[in-house]
Amino acid sequence: MQRLEQLKSWLTSLYPQTDIVVEFAAADADFRRYFRAQFPDGSTRIVMDAPPEKMDTDPYVKVREIFSVVNVPQIIARDREQGFMLLEDLGRITLLAALQHDQRPLVQRHLLLEAVDTLVVLQQASQPGVLPEYDEALLRRELSLFPEWYCARELGKPLNFAQRQLWDAGCEKLLAAILPQSKVYVHRDFIVRNLMLTPGKPGVLDFQDAVYGPISYDLVSLLRDAFIEWEEDFVLDIAIRYWEKARAAGLPVPESVDDFYRDFEWMGVQRHLKVAGIFARLYHRDGKEKYRAEIPRFIKYLKRTTRRYQELSPFYQLLLQLVGKDDTDAELQSSYPVLSVKG
Repeated sequence: MQRLEQLKSWLTSLYPQTDIVVEFAAADADFRRYFRAQFPDGSTRIVMDAPPEKMDTDPYVKVREIFSVVNVPQIIARDREQGFMLLEDLGRITLLAALQHDQRPLVQRHLLLEAVDTLVVLQQASQPGVLPEYDEALLRRELSLFPEWYCARELGKPLNFAQRQLWDAGCEKLLAAILPQSKVYVHRDFIVRNLMLTPGKPGVLDFQDAVYGPISYDLVSLLRDAFIEWEEDFVLDIAIRYWEKARAAGLPVPESVDDFYRDFEWMGVQRHLKVAGIFARLYHRDGKEKYRAEIPRFIKYLKRTTRRYQELSPFYQLLLQLVGKDDTDAELQSSYPVLSVKG
């Protein structure tokens, strides 16, 4: 409550003698909160509340400038010391809400392809040395969240020696395939909850953790989501359309769509392991329960991909030991052949 009063006082200092109505708008998985400020003329602004002892808003400001080639909110005012920022309001409708509201395949495809177009534009602006590298050390730190928080804390099953060997073998195979991917700007959370339905082109939010890394990462974020799921053939269709658009735009995707989809799936394994660990940590460390129920969806994603590729079988065997077989495994047995990476 004290932070909210500080926020209102800051707004008053910016707009003295103005009757501004402030209402809660959204909260992130971290410590940031967002409020919508409505002005007497009916216009609105978004106020970011990022407690300075817990959050640094400098990355947001830096990345917003880099990502200005797409529709990101304008920064109207900022108080770095207090951790407040006044932003352009990109509206109330997330892409997730729009997709959940109208589930007709043609509508879903249209909305996702608009997001794909935005992603291609963002990736075209990529330059090395501008954003932090999504390097092996960072990829490994993210992977470590899975055994630490999902296995040990969520399941109560710390990995034993044999399971740790499976884990290490899977990680080595995975990283050996991910690290050679071409690099571009990576939003790092390019999900439908962070895209806004706005006139013209989607608005892009929550970009402050952007890095320079594997080209398939953001597409995986978009199509293997925590809160909405599509059939495999639909995901494949959108992925192929992205690949076609990326090639036409001169982006460094593989020449073969089969190779690209393999990269997409393997990148997904890294992200799914990370997100399962993050969601478990949010519950067990931070007391945030809303993400916990979505962990099984990522386990399903993981089983699907790690069974498909022989090189990733250590992960699949580990998952069977940790969570056992379920309906997903019967589906996989009949629908997904075991594949091997070429080359």
